Amino acid sequence: MTSPTMTDDELIALFDRCSNTGRWGPDDELGTLNYITDDTRAAAAALVTHGRSVSIGRDLSTVADQLNTDPLRHRMLFDATPPTSALDSIELATHGFAVTHLDAVTHVFWDGNAYNGRRAEHLMRPDGLRAGSIYAQRHGIFTRGVLLDITAVRGVTYLDPGDVVTAADLTAAEHLAGTTITRGDAVFVHVGLERREAEHGTENPAVRAGLHADCLPWLHDREVAVYSGDCVEQIPYPSATVPLPLHQIGLVAMGLVLLDCPRLTDLVEISTELSTAQFLLTVAPLRIPGATGCPVNPLCLF
Repeated sequence: MTSPTMTDDELIALFDRCSNTGRWGPDDELGTLNYITDDTRAAAAALVTHGRSVSIGRDLSTVADQLNTDPLRHRMLFDATPPTSALDSIELATHGFAVTHLDAVTHVFWDGNAYNGRRAEHLMRPDGLRAGSIYAQRHGIFTRGVLLDITAVRGVTYLDPGDVVTAADLTAAEHLAGTTITRGDAVFVHVGLERREAEHGTENPAVRAGLHADCLPWLHDREVAVYSGDCVEQIPYPSATVPLPLHQIGLVAMGLVLLDCPRLTDLVEISTELSTAQFLLTVAPLRIPGATGCPVNPLCLF
């Protein structure tokens, strides 16, 4: 698909166009999770009518590969002889393409700036982030999720590496879903990555289908609380100035909470089976002060 034209100046203008700086006060650390209210949670809970639950987390692996460059370190620990219990220890690198994880809103910087007017040099310290860490999300995410199936819109099994998803695609997928994205929703964009990997092997992380920057005003105007999907921004993105617009504009300007690297095959299957694109999403990060993100096992309930 032909990508919309956007100059570097137009990209940089999106930092102001999509800004939530100061919107929830100078000390805010939640970003777009502020869109989720008690009423939002109650309405999301009412979506559970079938009693079906599906995990969209990735299996964790101790084996290194082109995606899992810093794999899980899992150690069994000595207890006693004979043993009285089974003990273990794990060490896990949060970010990248191998682990389903939540990003803290101050995980990414642009031009030295971080979410809500903060500066990177004021945030970074040896024991973790001074503000906007994953600890701010410790009460969890409980909201409506909506599947936006770009493959169904395009009539294809999967998008090809380097293909681009536009705001027009998101609108078409929204119509196909039979609902309207509203304040506090979590959107899940499906481009068929797992289907492609099943045919062609593990996708090269350096060349991937993903969002065009014109999706950012779309997400901002609909007041989306969480972005997720089997794609992030188009990789590589054709800008040396803003090479990661979903992360840089999304996190730095919007405080958009990103749920990276879910596995969507089971979600798509149950959504198709039950003829609904909406569900209850629940995600509970660990309470780690200062952390830039956290591995999670998100659950979708129907």
